[in-house]
Amino acid sequence: MKRQMIAGASILLLLATVAEAQHLNGARGLPYVRAAWVMEPGYLTMYAHSRFFGKVGHVQLGRLTSAVTYWDVQGTLYFTYGINRHIEASVSPIIYQDTNKGTPGYNIPDDLFLSVKLGSYGSKGSSFSYGIAANGRIPTAKYHNLVFEPYSAGSWEWGFTGLLSYTLDPLYPEEAFNAHLNLNYNHHNDAGKKLSLAPDLVDTIRVLSPTQTLSYAVGLRLPTDKFDYWLQLFGTMFLRQPPVTAYSREDFTYISPGVTYKPYPWLSLDVCVDVRLSKDEDQTQYGLEGVHKIAEMPNYADWRVNVGMHVTILPTSVRKVTERDLLMRKAESRRALFEQMIREQRETESAEQELERIKEERRKAERELERLRSILEQEARKRQEEQQKKEQQPSPER
Repeated sequence: MKRQMIAGASILLLLATVAEAQHLNGARGLPYVRAAWVMEPGYLTMYAHSRFFGKVGHVQLGRLTSAVTYWDVQGTLYFTYGINRHIEASVSPIIYQDTNKGTPGYNIPDDLFLSVKLGSYGSKGSSFSYGIAANGRIPTAKYHNLVFEPYSAGSWEWGFTGLLSYTLDPLYPEEAFNAHLNLNYNHHNDAGKKLSLAPDLVDTIRVLSPTQTLSYAVGLRLPTDKFDYWLQLFGTMFLRQPPVTAYSREDFTYISPGVTYKPYPWLSLDVCVDVRLSKDEDQTQYGLEGVHKIAEMPNYADWRVNVGMHVTILPTSVRKVTERDLLMRKAESRRALFEQMIREQRETESAEQELERIKEERRKAERELERLRSILEQEARKRQEEQQKKEQQPSPER
């Protein structure tokens, strides 16, 4: 089993050539890594998530130096509905987002994210599954181009995410060691946008070409009876950077260890800490109109604490399921899977036997044709010999 775990994790890590962070994930998978499996048909879930970062900075007020704590707090809801065995849809509004600009200094609400995922594809009984998701961002917030947050310009964004998942237990994939890989392309659709709050005639810098990003996310999860332990690696790199008035122009990478507590089948709580691995570089050009440095703060948070609560809303019957019911259901599912695998094996064996029979019949036909050809050749030679004998006999005298 350990060898299988190491092999599965190694495959995913080798495939990961760097990018998500475009938004939170509240469906199957991890908070920043989406699983290739879709939600069960008819299931509706909600993920309530909050993350925060704070750092003390120093502000010079004349001859006086003052210490100020700058915060970046975000609160999000994430709803997911299973449409059928291969399709799910998600909607995710950011309810609260600190902006550290303007008045009152926060967005209520912030932007709205939409996603449709096609997934749970793969061979029956296989440990690997794959899928693809279409993602969209609707700009409902007042402020964009925020320090500490991934780049946004207040435009309608779209993108696609490729999904790959691995599990040791294909029947109950989330109850055994599992691993996930996401690769996301995002088009910010921001050509012509002005990023600062300065008046149009003061800030004349615009986005000349649409900003494009490539994001990646890799996640490993080790489940136990009541707790799941997991690790995420995620980040973003720019295929085409925004202009110098953007606060978030740099590539970034985070690592995030976390744990999930599962008190009930329909409720789970999780916590994790994001730690930035990428360099603390700053490519924004301060001093331009509308572009102001916030103390000595980095463009991306050094660390973030995440807390979340996952609740199954529908079907309501899930709240009445006992541990005995779960075990009975698992036993029945495994029996059905084993029976199907036996049927498929028999069908495969039957097909192989039929193919062998056809091959044998073909060989028999070839042997019969060869025998027939030999007989015809012998008869032809015999007739030729008889003809030659007749020709050699002397003609009778008249």
